[in-house]
Amino acid sequence: MTSATPHDALPDGRPAGFSPVLRVNGLTKHFPVRKGLFGRDAGAVRAVDGVSFELGPRETLGLVGESGCGKTTTGRLILQLIRPTAGEVRLLDSPDLTTLSNRQLLPWRRRMQMIFQDPYSSLNPRMTVGSIIGEALTIHRLAHGARKTERVKELLAEVGLNPNALKRFPHEFSGGQRQRIGVARALAVEPHVIIADEPVSALDVSIQSQIINLLQRLQEEHGLSYVFIAHDLSVVGHISHRVAVMYLGRIVEIGPKLQLFETPRHPYTQALLAAVPKPDPAKRGPRALLQGDVPSPLNPPSGCAFHPRCPRRFAPCDKIVPRLLPQSDGVQVACHLYDPEHAPST
Repeated sequence: MTSATPHDALPDGRPAGFSPVLRVNGLTKHFPVRKGLFGRDAGAVRAVDGVSFELGPRETLGLVGESGCGKTTTGRLILQLIRPTAGEVRLLDSPDLTTLSNRQLLPWRRRMQMIFQDPYSSLNPRMTVGSIIGEALTIHRLAHGARKTERVKELLAEVGLNPNALKRFPHEFSGGQRQRIGVARALAVEPHVIIADEPVSALDVSIQSQIINLLQRLQEEHGLSYVFIAHDLSVVGHISHRVAVMYLGRIVEIGPKLQLFETPRHPYTQALLAAVPKPDPAKRGPRALLQGDVPSPLNPPSGCAFHPRCPRRFAPCDKIVPRLLPQSDGVQVACHLYDPEHAPST
């Protein structure tokens, strides 16, 4: 794999000349739960609970956390594939996307695309590759007829596939090739932002590196910005400029990759990084094992959602929700240990 070190990075890890292409503020999604014959309201699943961040041009933000923490839901909320309960999403000079109708969203959808996790189920088995990639060109009126065919061939070549494969069906390709088709489909409408939802987790390790290198090359050539959703911290550490760690619907730590990986502050981040396998025995440290199971988002703990599993919890943790506060090196952390109002005296 090639290096993913950001060029001329600012102190907070974002590229020089940073001007957000995507702003997410207070993004929230609560799925109502109803029980009984008459559909009585029985609460809500707090899938995403106040997520905020900015994404700059040519930047990759890694979004990590355990399964069920809300990563994929956050990506779908950004794209308005799922409508949020609250919050704002702004793309470049757009109005708040959450307030727009589906018709009003159409021109903005061209600027944001998604690469799905499963290269098998994300492609229509009844459509040819040419139809799958060309569909977006037709919907957004970007190309028709012979020009559309030529454009599809160009996209296939750009992602490393034979341009003459446009008449073949998805089942005729391997998993890695199918994911390349998914990348070509996302690239077809010339987006500014791509939400990559665990795009390599279903692939073999050797194929993973090929897809990661492809995404990095396309980012350099087209000036793309990525929200890279994954649970594999080694992959996230390779491709990302900044990393956001989610737990039970909230961001608990976010900051430049190097600072966050080398000096993790939140106990949950520390535990995630300690669990990453290290081939060199000399670099292996003690594992911060987590106790208990992930709480239910239907009935999250009071205060800090992580406190029932946290080895460093203290008095305020079970009563007060921690604030996401900036630290001296550009990292932001939501933990009472680093809040001057609550931190224990030393």
